[in-house]
Amino acid sequence: MTRPAEADPLAAALRGFGLVGLPAFVVILSGNLIVAPLSAVLVLAWARLSRTPLASLGFSAPASWTMTIVVGILLGILSKLAMKAIVMPLLGAPPINATYHFIEGNAAALPGMLWSVIVGAGFGEEVLFRGYLFERWRRLMGSGGQSTVACILVTSLFFAVVHLPDQGIPGVQQALFTGLMFGALYAFTGRLWLPMVAHAAFNVTAVAVIYWGWERAIAGSLFG
Repeated sequence: MTRPAEADPLAAALRGFGLVGLPAFVVILSGNLIVAPLSAVLVLAWARLSRTPLASLGFSAPASWTMTIVVGILLGILSKLAMKAIVMPLLGAPPINATYHFIEGNAAALPGMLWSVIVGAGFGEEVLFRGYLFERWRRLMGSGGQSTVACILVTSLFFAVVHLPDQGIPGVQQALFTGLMFGALYAFTGRLWLPMVAHAAFNVTAVAVIYWGWERAIAGSLFG
């Protein structure tokens, strides 16, 4: 017979913020420093050991898979184009993404890059920054309206900062805007699927724009 969650000391400790819960939190956050999406894998392991329902992390079925996928893809594509053509030029960002410029015309780099942006980011980052961090915040701070807004802001700032080492200030700026969008989508739907699809579509669009050499044209399409 399976013991109820409240009768499992390890599960209770992992769900808390004490001598077991806090180190587990740090280990999970550090996973992607080794390889993405290790943090997401650790989140799923934590959910099992802590007996946290996957629905609490956003893993519940949407009302319509088709609508979720279609809306997510469109939202991801349009938001990336808007960032490239409007937001980033207004912020003074260079038209060329120096970090990933090596992708341009480089077919050999595409498989690894697509794995990274779809699985590592679309899946891995959403599980960590939305599913897991929202669950942890709500357990600690509550799930009211003000708390949710604060959660979106804090997790978006964290999401932005982790893009600094490899993408610099422009990467931080873009990640802040996208983090706010993905966080709002998650808070509104209570499910990970829409932000996951939108995130993956956003990144795949970014890869396509770089690969086909369209960066400069899109970035200068409105402001010259």
